[in-house]
Amino acid sequence: MTDFVQTALSNGIGMITLDRPKALNSLSLDMVRAITQSLLAWRNDDSVRAVLIRSSSERAFCAGGDIRFFYEAGHSTPQAGSALLEDFFTEEYALNHLIHTYSKPYIALMDGIVMGGGMGIAQGGESNRMRIVTERTKMAMPEVNIGLFPDVGGSYFLSRCPDQIGTYLGVTGEVIGAADALLAGLADVFIPSTALNALFDMLASSRATDLRAAVLEFGAQFRAEADPEASLLAAQRGKIARHFAAESVHAIAALLANDDDAFAQKTLAVMQKRSPLMMCVTLEQLRRGAALGVADCLRMERTMVRRSFENGEVLEGIRSVVIDKDNAPKWQPASLDEVDAAMVERFFAPAWPAHAHPLRELD
Repeated sequence: MTDFVQTALSNGIGMITLDRPKALNSLSLDMVRAITQSLLAWRNDDSVRAVLIRSSSERAFCAGGDIRFFYEAGHSTPQAGSALLEDFFTEEYALNHLIHTYSKPYIALMDGIVMGGGMGIAQGGESNRMRIVTERTKMAMPEVNIGLFPDVGGSYFLSRCPDQIGTYLGVTGEVIGAADALLAGLADVFIPSTALNALFDMLASSRATDLRAAVLEFGAQFRAEADPEASLLAAQRGKIARHFAAESVHAIAALLANDDDAFAQKTLAVMQKRSPLMMCVTLEQLRRGAALGVADCLRMERTMVRRSFENGEVLEGIRSVVIDKDNAPKWQPASLDEVDAAMVERFFAPAWPAHAHPLRELD
């Protein structure tokens, strides 16, 4: 369906290779459809024991969705976006759900940049997943930097990180490495890039009935290289837990402002660059997501993304970062003090009757 997704079957492992290196494997609708088609075909194929998804490039696993496409479609008529934009988010979130509920081991090699939509195709599942990080991993849910919220199931997997680390990542959009990803519960095993060929050789010959366990066993030899002490967030864990448990972004910012620690001041400075409205929307999203299952989280996010393009904050964010590249977004409202509860609540107001929701059939 697309030249940007290559598939193969080897030793009972379905291989999906993202191959759009010039765009850091940013997901297009055709790529979403190609991945979905392969996963559906392999789901009931007894010759397929597991799935491995990876990149053809060491620079990025997947940097997210194709936000330039979002901008162009969002400026079409009607303002809320074209049919293709609607299709993209509906089908991307359906793919995220498919991965979360996949019945076979699903191994994601998060080597290089893994952000936004890349997290959506890596974080799925629980009992059947295996998320590999390397020393090149640069992980983030940076949507607040473009006036959006951490979607693709972020309301599910971020809200389940320990000690408010997911709240910190969602509200600030900050980038973390391998050790922090392990600390946050957003990765399962560290394997250095120099050992990846050996990993592939092992998978190509392994007859193990539990390939997840085989990958963990392979990664055990590198455990010392993934020492938790290498985590930059480990020392800040208690501070993050205290500050980001506050009931509002305004309260979080006030706590940070009253903390003269360098980490607190750096975090506050980062937040002052983000969309005030979307930080508040994100906090509400994660608080709600903590009590919801995967399907309901994705349905909520599908409503939120419709409201986001109606609101237009995301279009201004993309303009500043990708189109004009002035990095000077004109956020509306411009400050946290101007954000009220009604503004936030609009993002969660139903956009369709329940029986007509695009993701109504997810379970």
